[in-house]
Formats: sequence, C-alpha cells, structure tokens
Amino acid sequence: MDWKFLEGLLSGVNKYSTVFGRIWLSVVFVFRVMVYVVAAERVWSDDQAHFDCNTLQPGCKNICYDYFFPISHIRLWALQLIFVTCPSFMVALHVSYREERERKYQAKHGADRHLYDNPGQKHGGLWYTYLISLLLKTAFEITFLYLLHYIYDSFKLPRKVQCDVSPCPNLVDCYISRPTEKTIFTYFMVGASVLCVILNICEIFYLITIRLVTLKKRGLVHTSSIMKVRRNLD
Repeated sequence: MDWKFLEGLLSGVNKYSTVFGRIWLSVVFVFRVMVYVVAAERVWSDDQAHFDCNTLQPGCKNICYDYFFPISHIRLWALQLIFVTCPSFMVALHVSYREERERKYQAKHGADRHLYDNPGQKHGGLWYTYLISLLLKTAFEITFLYLLHYIYDSFKLPRKVQCDVSPCPNLVDCYISRPTEKTIFTYFMVGASVLCVILNICEIFYLITIRLVTLKKRGLVHTSSIMKVRRNLD
C-alpha cells in the first residue's frame, strides 16, 4: 500500500486541524504508520511459514493457522489505519466545497466580495463536519480494538496453541513464531491506538468548549446591543 499518498492527503487536512488534531496526525504517522511499515510488516511476514505443528497430516497446519488467525494482525491494523484516517477527508472535502462556492460568488459579485471570511474556519456546517469526523475516528478506533481482543481473546500471543480441527488426526500442538516480539508490537500498536482515542476525546471537548464560549460571547454582545438601542430610544 502507498502510505506516502495517504500521508500527502492527510497533510493537506492538517492545516484545518486544531492543536490536538496536529498531535493526533503526528502520532498516527510516527508511532503507527512508520512502525507498521518499517518493523511490524517484517515481523509478521513469516507468520504462516513458521507456524509449526507436531503433525505431518496434509492440510492440518493450514487449517489450524486459519482457525487461530482468521485475519492477521498486520492486515487488521492496515484496515484500522485506513478507516481512522478516512473521516479526516470529510473536512477537506467540505473546505473544498466552501472554496468553490467562494470562487463562484466572487466571479458573480466581484473579487472584493467574500462569502466566507475564511473557508477553512470551523464555523457553521464545517464545525459539525469536523465534530462528526472526530466521532467517527473514535468509534473506528474503539471498534478495531474490540475486534482485535475479540478475535484473539487477548492482546498477548501464546507460545503454543492446541488444535483438533479436521483434518488433524487428533489434538496437535502448534507453535507461533516469535511470539514475544509480536506481543510487544501488539501492545505498542494498541497503546498508540488508545492514545489516539484520548486525543480525539480531548479535541471533541475542546471544540465543544470553544463553541459554547463563542455562543456565550455572541449572546452577551447581542444583549448589550439591545440594551444600547433601548437607551437611545429612551
């Protein structure tokens, strides 16, 4: 997969993000994508080839591997990274829509007229789009963490598993290659995912707080204007 292409797209989204969003993007690429590409893929590259069982029954090894690893950690993390980064493009698309409206408005009314003070400013519909993108990213992170724990029953990989699935003749012992190394990477990726969830939640509260403060200021200004008009009438 071309992760550089994904990085280029998300870098464009970065300029519309808050400080929490920029930290989130750094965590995703430094602690998740880089670790995934540089190290994790290589650790899991030989997982099936070195999955050894104490039987020579044809097909038993493959069936046991599929039984205990219905989807590889590495492929599940790839899907997770794609799903958690895609909602950010909603913001970029919304900003592009605003910029196109701004261009058409200026073409019709003149270059000195503006429909938006700043198309990338998180006001109105863009604020809701940004908030929805954060909620989706958080939901995807939690869902994939649950799936990883549900499929493997733990974040720790065992050294030995026992399998009695047909066509295995009896209960056979199977051994996972480099279980300690894979467990370390699993905990690292899970920790990075949890950190991203925390950053998303902090950004959600930050957005809501800023929104409430802005609405309160507008309410005070509106009340002050009404009182000033009444005094002038008196």
